[in-house]
Amino acid sequence: MLKLALPGGDLRGATAAALAAAGLASPGYAEGSRTLRLDLDVDGEADVVERVFREKDIPVQIALGNYDLGVCGDPWVQEFLARHADEGLVRLRRLDFGATRLVLAAPAETAARLGSVEDWPRWSGIRIATEYPFLAERLARALRLPRTRVLALLGAAEAYPPEDAEACLLAVDDAADVAKHGLVPVATVAAGHAWLIASRESLARRDLSALLSRLLTLPSPPVIDPPAPPRARRHDRDEPLEREPRRSVRLAVPDGHGQPHTYHALRDAGIAFDGYDETSYVRRPASGIEGLEVKVIRPQDMPAQVALGNFDLAVTGRDCLLDHQYAFPSTPVSEVADLHRSRYMQAAVVAEDLPAETIEEAVRHWRSRGRGTIRVASEYPNLADHYARSAQLGRYAVMPVAGASEGFVPEDAEILIEGTETGRSLVANRLKVIDQLTVSTNCLIAREDWPLSPGAPLIRDLIERLRRVPAPA
Repeated sequence: MLKLALPGGDLRGATAAALAAAGLASPGYAEGSRTLRLDLDVDGEADVVERVFREKDIPVQIALGNYDLGVCGDPWVQEFLARHADEGLVRLRRLDFGATRLVLAAPAETAARLGSVEDWPRWSGIRIATEYPFLAERLARALRLPRTRVLALLGAAEAYPPEDAEACLLAVDDAADVAKHGLVPVATVAAGHAWLIASRESLARRDLSALLSRLLTLPSPPVIDPPAPPRARRHDRDEPLEREPRRSVRLAVPDGHGQPHTYHALRDAGIAFDGYDETSYVRRPASGIEGLEVKVIRPQDMPAQVALGNFDLAVTGRDCLLDHQYAFPSTPVSEVADLHRSRYMQAAVVAEDLPAETIEEAVRHWRSRGRGTIRVASEYPNLADHYARSAQLGRYAVMPVAGASEGFVPEDAEILIEGTETGRSLVANRLKVIDQLTVSTNCLIAREDWPLSPGAPLIRDLIERLRRVPAPA
């Protein structure tokens, strides 16, 4: 059986068309099926199992040898190789779709202040926000930027400049994508297309010809010269990058799944922001409250941003807070109000046909079958690690994943630590809950030293108003 890793998201449509052209069309993939395992027979030559992943996870799965071949966009391939240059991933062929550029971008005012990117080494302490932290660190070293801070994020990096970062490293289709975020391109760091990638171990040990004979016929784009890497001018000394002191209280509110729940909690507390409702938002809604500044970011990034002092308050999920607290036990961030919304269970999930009803029975079953290391997959790796130790799994390995996590069990992990609200997705992917970790709702978080803040009266008022919000009926 051969295993093919395919991307969801923006690359799904183009990848589906390319597979169909190669005689590898699969029902449901192009339509965005939520069933994440797709079986395919290639003219009776070989059974092929396809799995749909978030792009970020595909290079990892290929390098580990869990999948033989995969299709992935250039930015995530480069990000993986920037950290693991020799870790079992082989680039086989550029594909004629998925053209992407990695661009260092900044607000026009910031770009004018810092000068051309060649002169950035004169400034000490530039902050770069990005989903591609290893590429950003490589860029900072190439430019010899003194005391640079790279903010590793799970998304929405474009929201951070100018208040929380001077620049961001983004994957974009073209310059228009940069402009729509109110930014200007400072330097193009890389440019490329989607790739057909392979596991080095699979190439050496397995007969992949049934797939490769078709996939290697896909058209490849003309090879173009890569963008010239930005170069640094030599400076005798660096200057501290001065920033305006913050005078307002800052609140972060979430996009995505938590947005409608947060909107309703704020509304019930008598708080409304112009530009933030159930279904739409702008990154910087007008608060209408004197001294309060609001920004919309990803909830997973909020605990770290509050810990860094970039925000005074944030509305996130308790699971995100717990994952942060398990990673940093001395973090100054804690929950100050339960908003009673977005309620779901964090659970240990296994294959529905596993002959076990408790985690202890499951561990005994896996050990009896010779499973030396129990693999635990999760978007919350620190929460998963805490559970594995608490449940006394013995030898285990935690696999951080970026999403679409229901498909990892049972082939690539024995356990999935996952949030479930209705259980429908688990049923669709032939999974079941075997143990409950915690019940998560969205909550208001703050630094524990907030009473010492100059904005303490406003922070106290917001906390008290949100603490009084009743649970929905």
